[in-house]
Amino acid sequence: MFATETDHFEVLSENLNGLREIDEQTFSSVAVLAERMDRLKRSSPLFEQISFSPEIEELACSDALSEIC
Repeated sequence: MFATETDHFEVLSENLNGLREIDEQTFSSVAVLAERMDRLKRSSPLFEQISFSPEIEELACSDALSEIC
């Protein structure tokens, strides 16, 4: 048995393109990428203006993910 790394970008891309239903993996991917983006922003002022696309923001700000917004 082996573990596989989830491609969080691919999960969200498939969601946005209607190839995958929004599920727990979607919410997990948003959370992981939000954490990574936060660490990047804290690492240097050069990254302070980086943000999710409006579509991902809308998904992230849904009732199920309100703690990320």
